[in-house]
Amino acid sequence: MNISNNLHIPIILIAIAIAVFSNFGSTVAVIEHFTFTKISISSSGFLYTSSLDQTFFEENQWWRLISPIFIHFSVAHLAFNCLWIYVLGEKIEKADSKRIFMSVIIISSICSNFLQYYWTSSSLFGGLSGVIYGLLGFCMILEMESKYDRYGLPPALYLFMIAWLILGFIGVLDLFGFGKVANFAHLGGLVSGIMFAMIYKNFMKKFY
Repeated sequence: MNISNNLHIPIILIAIAIAVFSNFGSTVAVIEHFTFTKISISSSGFLYTSSLDQTFFEENQWWRLISPIFIHFSVAHLAFNCLWIYVLGEKIEKADSKRIFMSVIIISSICSNFLQYYWTSSSLFGGLSGVIYGLLGFCMILEMESKYDRYGLPPALYLFMIAWLILGFIGVLDLFGFGKVANFAHLGGLVSGIMFAMIYKNFMKKFY
C-alpha cells in the first residue's frame, strides 16, 4: 500500500506510535508535547498548565491546535478510533479527494480540541474521536444529497452517532464504564464537519 496515496494511514501510524511511546498517555514526558496547551512538571512533581496566550501567542506552539488527536489512553480507545479513521478516510479520499479529507481532519481537529478545552479548562484530553465525528458529519450531509450511496454508510450509523453523543452528555456512558468521554470534542467535531460539508457542496465542489 502506497502511504502517500492513502493519507489516512499516516494518521493511524502516528497515533499508534504516540500511544506506544507514551504508554497510552501515562508518560507525561511524552504527551506534554501534544497536549492542547503546554504542560510541565515541576521538580516537586506538580503539574503546571500554561494558558492559551502563553502557549500560542508567547511561545507560538500552534501545532497544539491539532496534536491532541494523536493522544490515546487505552488500547480500546486507540483501536476503535483507528478503525474508523481507516474506514472513513478510505471512503472520503476515494469519493472526494485527499485534499478534502485532510481539510476535514484539520478543521475538525481544531474545532473539537478548542471546544473541549474551552468548556473543561483542561488540556489532559485526546483522541481521534472528535475528528471521527467531523468525518461522519461531513459524510452525512453529502450522503443526504446522494440518497445514502456516496460512501456506502448505512443511515442507522448516523442515528447511532447522534444517540452516542446525547448519551455522553447526559452521563449514561460514564455509568456503563466507558470512562471520561470528551463530549465537547465530539460536538465540536460534528458541527465543524457538517458546516464544512455544507460549504463544500454549495461553494467549493466545482474547484475539486
